[in-house]
Amino acid sequence: MVEEIRIYIEGGGHDNDTKKQLRQGFSIFFKELVSLARSQRIKWQIITCGSRNNAFKDFRIALKEHPDAFNVLLVDAEASVKKAPWQHLKERDNWDKPEVDDTCCHLMVQMMEAWFIADIEALKRFYGQGFKENAIPKNLNVEKINKTEIYSALQKATKETSKGEYGKIQHGARLLEQISVAKVRAASLYCDRLFTTLTVKIDEASDRTE
Repeated sequence: MVEEIRIYIEGGGHDNDTKKQLRQGFSIFFKELVSLARSQRIKWQIITCGSRNNAFKDFRIALKEHPDAFNVLLVDAEASVKKAPWQHLKERDNWDKPEVDDTCCHLMVQMMEAWFIADIEALKRFYGQGFKENAIPKNLNVEKINKTEIYSALQKATKETSKGEYGKIQHGARLLEQISVAKVRAASLYCDRLFTTLTVKIDEASDRTE
């Protein structure tokens, strides 16, 4: 039975304060899962690791140091995903799959910012006057949008707002706190997969305690 869930996430830069901000952003984005886990007395840890290589390194260490936890790696895909998660990361980053299955490997496709453009209303609220909604791609499947196009669109849409042009470190964590999980899951298959996987793990613990 899972007694602890630990999620190792790419992002947050090199500064402890910005890593903390991103951790808080993800904690709010995952708040329904956090509440569900805690209702089953499952410990919940989010670890923001900076670079993607650091995330993979920390995840591998966790498999040895926390063998009884359900350890999860969450990184940007950096490209369209056409194969299973570990296969994708092997081909793109030359990462060798540890002795775990694909339920431990999750991708933000093609990057975390794809989740933001899944909820244009949240972007409009956050940036306010000067936000150019027409600059945001309208593809209902945000995972099909090239990562370069996503970042460029966000910059164009936000450059004339009072908050200024979108920056991952400056705005990413705060946007995570505001976007709709339902909208992101509807527009991003891999985000939905992440939530489904974690919910199943928590429910399994619930079934065994009843």
